[in-house]
Amino acid sequence: MDLVPTVDISDPTATSLAALDTACADHGFFLLTGHGLDDLIERTWRATEDFFASDPANKEAIRRSPEAMLGWYDRELTKQKRDSKEVFDFIDPEIPAEHNPNRWPAGPDGFRQTMIDFFDGFAGLAARTLDLVQRTLELDPALAATHTTARTTSTVRLNHYPVGDPVPAAEREGLNPLGDVALGHHTDPGVLTLLLQDDTGGLQAESSEHGWIDVEPRPGTIVVNLADTLQVWTNDRYKAAVHRVVPMTDRSRYSIPFFSNPPRDCVIEPIDELAPAGPRYRPFTWREFIRGRAEDNFADYGVDDIQIAHFAIDPLASA
Repeated sequence: MDLVPTVDISDPTATSLAALDTACADHGFFLLTGHGLDDLIERTWRATEDFFASDPANKEAIRRSPEAMLGWYDRELTKQKRDSKEVFDFIDPEIPAEHNPNRWPAGPDGFRQTMIDFFDGFAGLAARTLDLVQRTLELDPALAATHTTARTTSTVRLNHYPVGDPVPAAEREGLNPLGDVALGHHTDPGVLTLLLQDDTGGLQAESSEHGWIDVEPRPGTIVVNLADTLQVWTNDRYKAAVHRVVPMTDRSRYSIPFFSNPPRDCVIEPIDELAPAGPRYRPFTWREFIRGRAEDNFADYGVDDIQIAHFAIDPLASA
């Protein structure tokens, strides 16, 4: 049985939507074909690999900090352990410059324009993917229209997982230790994530029924994983995907997630139509939730970052 189903978003069948429903309830992952973005994806891969291979000074000039939270970084924490990766983060390039904290590298040539094109293409695809999920839920169109994502809160991350520690040996003193895996198990906070992964492999999802399963690379597909906001909206009918990346042993791995998030002032709570027995979460705002999830990227506060279980009416039921 295919535990991570593939859905042609240009022409989904009843069979593929049934498989999507099963996967979303079990582990929160599925794959998309029929997206029409192959050329854009190929350009984005080239730009990503060229950026991470560029001179260290090119990346160091845009190093992230608590005061400048976008750009390049090589020592992020997950569950208080350091990840085995380096990243580059940016937000909607259409946000006016005076309100936009994006920091772009000096090179490679064409990098910034490629990333702008990528954001535009994947913002549109994220909206189509949410519509696909809402159709699978048979959600009333009027309710679906009020539970959306916003490109102005969504983000893109370029990931490079090298073999070994991404931080030079001379700079490791005082840092948190590396985790046992390249990226520790976690859920994403938004609505859903569109992910490009190369052919290296290493992404795993936690299935309620089967334990850890591989989300294997398949040519031409885009990985979709559900996130915390969608789990709350569906009152636990669908699962925010718990996922991790195993350590690289032979070669580097690259991946590119588009984190599709709710509007900035959104109040997140279960949809009444999907909670006939009553809500399992109390309302909370996207602002407070994402703030709590972002603060521990740079420092270890001795506790796990905030989770949706924090807002559960019955914490044991949503653990």
